[in-house]
Amino acid sequence: MPSDARGEDLVARVWEALELPGSAMDYHFVLQDAVERLWSTRGSYPAALELLEVFALLDLELMEAAPQAVSFDDTDPVSFVRVTSVPRLIGLLEREGAFTEALAVAKRLTRFGQGEDAVGRLSEKAGALAAEATAAGGA
Repeated sequence: MPSDARGEDLVARVWEALELPGSAMDYHFVLQDAVERLWSTRGSYPAALELLEVFALLDLELMEAAPQAVSFDDTDPVSFVRVTSVPRLIGLLEREGAFTEALAVAKRLTRFGQGEDAVGRLSEKAGALAAEATAAGGA
């Protein structure tokens, strides 16, 4: 994928790349790169954040279906490369106040030895939000 692809061109190239033959790791890196590019162009491309969420969730689903996509252990993955796409989505959801959704994504990421800190932080925020809603409902 050309490094200068942006906006709709980038999105089209990602979908094309995912249709081509390749390994799970190839697809992971296509998705992860797309997430980072969309993040960097979010100010100039209105659909960037929505597509970032689509590609990050697709990357997480790929990781869950084929853990070797993020591991150099071909047979029985036990160690994983650092993923940036899913934490980017977790951060975005957290900034939007979608703590429950961010927590659910972070919990899924822990399978890959990542996201534990986000789970702790988001558990507290989601708990505080639930307590606040309960208190407001009883008032």
